[in-house]
Amino acid sequence: MPELKTINGRLEIDGKPVIKGWESFTGWYWFALEKDSEQVSEINGRAVPDVIWFGLVQGFEDEYGYFSEAEIKALGSRAWPIKAVDLPYAGRRAWAPARGLGLLAEAL
Repeated sequence: MPELKTINGRLEIDGKPVIKGWESFTGWYWFALEKDSEQVSEINGRAVPDVIWFGLVQGFEDEYGYFSEAEIKALGSRAWPIKAVDLPYAGRRAWAPARGLGLLAEAL
């Protein structure tokens, strides 16, 4: 599992500084560690400028890979850039669904 740490006010993942980050309404996070390339991508049938990043994606699983900034932007209000001031604290997943659901069931 990747290690997210805040060091000197910056978020690092496995010792590499995070350049940019995005989060979504669904709880997914994208952390850019390296800028791979700039290109024109087709999003929703339109050619748009795009940046391809390499980094960590926290979705159903935590995994490293390449992702498109234009695809994230195409999600509209369902995904947004993480503010620089908030980035050092993003992406920590302390809530475990199984435990959380168990507590909810006990409360009912």
